Amino acid sequence: MKSSRKTASLGIIFVVLAALIWGLAGGIGGMLIDDGWDPFVVSFCRGAIGLLVVLAWLALRSENSGLSSSRLWLWSSVAGLGVAGNFSFYFLSIANGSVSVAATLMYCAPVFVFLVSFALKLERPDLFKWCAMATVILGIVLLTGVYEGGAGGVTAIGAIAGLLSGLCYAVFIFGFKFAAPHGSPQAILSIALSVLAVVLVWPAEAGQVLEILKTPAWPWFLALGVFGAGVSFILYIVGLNHTAPAVASIVAMVEPVTASLFGVTVLGEHLAPLQLLGMTIVLVTVTALSVRSGK
Repeated sequence: MKSSRKTASLGIIFVVLAALIWGLAGGIGGMLIDDGWDPFVVSFCRGAIGLLVVLAWLALRSENSGLSSSRLWLWSSVAGLGVAGNFSFYFLSIANGSVSVAATLMYCAPVFVFLVSFALKLERPDLFKWCAMATVILGIVLLTGVYEGGAGGVTAIGAIAGLLSGLCYAVFIFGFKFAAPHGSPQAILSIALSVLAVVLVWPAEAGQVLEILKTPAWPWFLALGVFGAGVSFILYIVGLNHTAPAVASIVAMVEPVTASLFGVTVLGEHLAPLQLLGMTIVLVTVTALSVRSGK
């Protein structure tokens, strides 16, 4: 009994650390974008450097990888398209708004998961879920300030990109879920991040990427990739194996909260009272929706 509790506690710690790192990754990305780096360059480097970490994990744990399975490659590629869109739209949202708003909008991913599940008849809609989604929409309206043409410097592009980052994360979740029976997590992530690198190498442009080697900012890019797309994914997957979905949904709120605190304290971002209310509504409602689903 003590051993299982200790394992569960360790699993929660791993999930919290992963969410904390993702939150900091958003802040680091915001810093680099403020310094003039293109969102696609930041996204490509995050994924490509993270790929090297995941490949090392695959080399150390190569058993039962499932790399000979065509279905593994298919669904892992779908997951790769999802994570490529997630990274790109997230940083594009930051460039056209703020870290706080972008992180909160991305946290709406479970709403998109529910909508896709409804469409595929994987999940049955009920009154609670529809009310929760309506509440999330209200929170998004307050957060982005669309009722007054944008608030806190959030443009229409920033708001739409933030929501698209959540939608793409939902695609990643579905791709990973359908790939999981056919291979190991490290194999899925290796394929997914390889697809990301192929997809984003063109918009990132090789010349801009090579400029990173000559800039004093290269340690930030390295940290963003190693931790923001490598170590964090490993921690989250390992932790999730020993954590109840409902608990993981609650601790995942660490990510947008951390990103928001980073944006306010380090990047000098400001949120109006109605925006803070909208952020609270979104975070609490999405967490409640995820917890209810995870039971």
